[in-house]
Amino acid sequence: MNRFKWIVCALLLQQGVSAQRREQFPDVLDLRYTVKDTGNVTASFFSDNGAWHAYALPENGQDAGFTGPLLMDMKGEWLSDRIARLGIYEHDNRITWQETTAHYYPGMLRLTCKGEGLVMTQELIFSGNREALLYTKLTNTTGRERKIRVQYDGNIALQRGALTTGENSIRVAITGTEQVFTIRYLSAEPWSIRTTPHHYEATRSIVISANDTWKGTQLQAYHLEPHTTPDTSDADFGAAMRANEERWNGYMKTLFSRMPFAVSDKMRSRLAVKSMITLLTNWRSAARSIHHDGLFPSASYQGFYGIWSWDSWKQAVGLTYIDPALAKSNIQALFDWQLPDGMIPDCIYTDSTENNLRDTKPPLAAWAVWKVFEASHDTAFLRSMDEPLRRYHEWWYTARDHDRNGLCEYGSADGTRIAAAWESGMDNAVRFDHATMLDNGNGAWSLNQESVDLNSYLFKEKRILAQIAEVLEDRARAKWLQQEADQLKALINAAFYDKASGFYYDRHLSGALIRIKGAEGWIPMWAGITGQEQAKSLIKHLQDTAVFNTLVPLPVLDASEKAFDPRKGYWRGPVWMDQFEFAISGMDSSGYHQQATALTKKLWQHAAGMNDNKPLHENYHPRSGQGLNAPNFSWTAAHVLMLLAAKH
Repeated sequence: MNRFKWIVCALLLQQGVSAQRREQFPDVLDLRYTVKDTGNVTASFFSDNGAWHAYALPENGQDAGFTGPLLMDMKGEWLSDRIARLGIYEHDNRITWQETTAHYYPGMLRLTCKGEGLVMTQELIFSGNREALLYTKLTNTTGRERKIRVQYDGNIALQRGALTTGENSIRVAITGTEQVFTIRYLSAEPWSIRTTPHHYEATRSIVISANDTWKGTQLQAYHLEPHTTPDTSDADFGAAMRANEERWNGYMKTLFSRMPFAVSDKMRSRLAVKSMITLLTNWRSAARSIHHDGLFPSASYQGFYGIWSWDSWKQAVGLTYIDPALAKSNIQALFDWQLPDGMIPDCIYTDSTENNLRDTKPPLAAWAVWKVFEASHDTAFLRSMDEPLRRYHEWWYTARDHDRNGLCEYGSADGTRIAAAWESGMDNAVRFDHATMLDNGNGAWSLNQESVDLNSYLFKEKRILAQIAEVLEDRARAKWLQQEADQLKALINAAFYDKASGFYYDRHLSGALIRIKGAEGWIPMWAGITGQEQAKSLIKHLQDTAVFNTLVPLPVLDASEKAFDPRKGYWRGPVWMDQFEFAISGMDSSGYHQQATALTKKLWQHAAGMNDNKPLHENYHPRSGQGLNAPNFSWTAAHVLMLLAAKH
């Protein structure tokens, strides 16, 4: 290799390594926010390490300090607009900052203020699953000694917060709960702390020599349960920052090792990092009745402060690109609550009395477990999940096959139609508008229609369970499961595919097809059920601009349907990223990669959040690209990573 080529290769290698560091990805999300309503959680914010509190960047840079914290449990509430507002005084005159900058890097907030011969830098990281560290550095850039008063203060905006003080610490107890937020100043020198019921001031006088620096660290911790406060008086912020940086750079190294594009591809790289931080911001550590770490669907929406089952399966697959260990935990969190009959609850909460046992969600758990195994090669994990997965799979045929013909229906444990619709995951889909309930006995009910997506998921589960049996060297069981899968495939094609229209539909137990074209109709292609003829017909519909090929393609309902209503419809018209990716994956596996790439390109071009620093949404308006419903949605982020990994 000549010298020129060697230099080019070295520079490219250096670029690739450096681009896997978080400093290369500032502000992939806009985290600037001002708290006006303590119950409004629709902002984008920063949390990490599975902590149950979060922060944002200030919109007003004149006062140092970060927005928040937001406290999370069964709902989210802002404890303060800025719990540690920092003022710097000299001769009792407040320093005025002439220049301020605030940035969010993966895993860290940074604020810099300059003025009157001083430079102030604050950095905030999470050092554990309950603790954040706020580091302040104040540099005297003049040639003279400065006598300075450093003052932190904060208002408790949450009226249920009761403020008390201790030695170098402030404690806020949330009335009526066991929740406590504490601030501890990590220095041997004392701080003077004054309080009122909802306000505090903590001050220290310091001397900074010419061109010298003062540094201070405080720990901010939020506990949902009783705890013993650790001795952190000698905490080393430098060591904590190094560990934090190593962990986040490790996430990015893992992420980009799984991506087929160059890190220099700015659009895809920033989108991949945004998807990563969306997942990790929604990460909650084990607490109270949640026994394993798992992910909220979105911490930016009050209704999603729990852990849902099919969300968790999709999130786990997304997490395999970042942290396979967290992906395993995300799955186990739901299986901790598996019922004796094999059912998995719809969702679980820190307060287990609120767990929803009325229904489950579509059976994608085996798919998630297998994807985790492919990423981790952890046979022990696979073995631990084998029996629970089989019990869950068998439960469907015990509780949700009303006429025992081998084709299952969505249903509920309490006989309500609303819970049965929830079980599909497509709560208000048009295909269920005229469905009624049937009693299966023993607290099990079914809708009076068999669903093509449900049975396609069950087919894929059978094949994956067979693969698991092969890995575990149970070849007899593997052979039997594969035979069951082959039989179910024939049943699905016979029962749900309409050759005349070239589409798959749900059907009534009478056998009549429910001729509503929706996302459920392309799930057989994703699952590996379709032959060449069926795939060709399906893709014709997916490319039809009057049906599914809208500005942002692949809405979950045929755009020509009378009930099509993306803005108000939830599952009656928006584009959902899980169903979008299932279609693209099915097209790829059927040999239609060019068509899949064309549809994905329209998504990248027109869906909000794909090319800017705005959040990824729960779903998207197919005609405008506007993000709809919950922002910072976990499974959207997960499926974006799947699309990126598939060279789209």
